[in-house]
Amino acid sequence: MATKSVDVTPSTKVSGEKTPSATVSSNDTSAENIQPALVPTDFISADWVDLMPKDDLEALLNPPSYLDEIADGSTEDELADKFNNTNDAKNNNETSTEASDESYQQALSSTRVITALNNVPIRLPAFIVPLEFDEEQKVTQFFMVPYFGACIHLPPPPPNQTIFVNYPKGIKLNSISDPYWFSGILKTSLIENEMATAAYTLDVHAFEPYTEAAGYDDDSY
Repeated sequence: MATKSVDVTPSTKVSGEKTPSATVSSNDTSAENIQPALVPTDFISADWVDLMPKDDLEALLNPPSYLDEIADGSTEDELADKFNNTNDAKNNNETSTEASDESYQQALSSTRVITALNNVPIRLPAFIVPLEFDEEQKVTQFFMVPYFGACIHLPPPPPNQTIFVNYPKGIKLNSISDPYWFSGILKTSLIENEMATAAYTLDVHAFEPYTEAAGYDDDSY
């Protein structure tokens, strides 16, 4: 599946957060020789909400009131209609909901990122949305998403809640409903294809099946 990489200039900074300093300067040709290898405890456990600006999160947690007036199972109940604002309830409350609706719609497609997370080693739970497979039917390119069914059964989450992964070694995926823990270096890089847009990429160092109390498994590194 063709995937397009687009340069992005991060537009959001987190108050009180510092951008991690590099171990060596980018023009140091001996970097590979002196930069220490990462160990499991170097990866910071993160939540998906850590990847989005606070105002985007607030907008998604406070959707326009007209969405509450849509009957379950109705045509307007389809997520695509909600995203496109095509329902009568919204039209009847346009004045009172205009501001919140605008913020909500912007948050649904937000590519705004947390600049402090660029090049940070993180550990994050996720579901896999396969994009490409190798000859052994291992998944070599995929999106990491926070909930099952995203991009396939349901519309994709916002780009700043979607992570693109290129993993040539491949992952043998038994079921798309199986979540995993992923450890790797997070980057603020915009990736677009016909299925979804991701505002982040991850250089995967390790992965393991998800459990609530999963510890670090050195064998996966």
